[in-house]
Amino acid sequence: MNTLRIGILQTDSVLEKFQPKFGDYPLMFERVLRSSAQLPDAAEIQIECINYPVQQSMPATLECDAYLITGSRDSVYDDAPWIIELVSFVERAMAAGKKIIGICFGHQLMAHYFGGRVAPAEGGWAVGVHTSDIVRHHNWMGEVGHPQFSLLSSHKDQVAELPKAAEVFATNGFCPIAGFTMSDQVITVQGHPEFSKPYAQGLLDHRRTLLGEAVYQQGMDSMSKATDELLVTRWLLEFVVGQESIRA
Repeated sequence: MNTLRIGILQTDSVLEKFQPKFGDYPLMFERVLRSSAQLPDAAEIQIECINYPVQQSMPATLECDAYLITGSRDSVYDDAPWIIELVSFVERAMAAGKKIIGICFGHQLMAHYFGGRVAPAEGGWAVGVHTSDIVRHHNWMGEVGHPQFSLLSSHKDQVAELPKAAEVFATNGFCPIAGFTMSDQVITVQGHPEFSKPYAQGLLDHRRTLLGEAVYQQGMDSMSKATDELLVTRWLLEFVVGQESIRA
């Protein structure tokens, strides 16, 4: 594979006041994807952005090797018309053998519409740095075992039940289904490998009243922890390239 083509299915936009400093979601993902792309079988990454809520239509053809579904402020169980059309596109992509990466809302969408269930988290908002345990090791994680990884989080919904064909590979106390795969075609994580700490801190400040002081402070205090966005993104890319999985 000389070129790895990734289509970013943008399902929301960064608040306008943050865009001059941090950019919109596609730029955030492009930064971390290119920083993590040291794949032996891919000479380069080509990234295409598909902003469905703005463009109002999904591509008629499937030109990319993989499609990445971003986070969104909407809930997957609202069944909005644009979400239903997005799901139809994902089904078409999967039928054509394309790889799917789900991030936050994308993680939840791949559960909710493919046999699982998504619901508001019992603990309320998940913010700040959350550390997940690896409960199933795969070859795309590399030879060196990583028992845990940490990512920035920002969600109030989460996956409550998995689709039958899915397997959890990451879990934590707040979010038991923090990452899962479906055969060798779908990989998802609840956390945000595209977020930077300054952006996450700005988002916390913006939502301080909504979150409440206790949750806000917990999120801010967690920023001292190291995060593994480059490692996790590397895993996502290795999965897309096609490494077979093994049992722990």
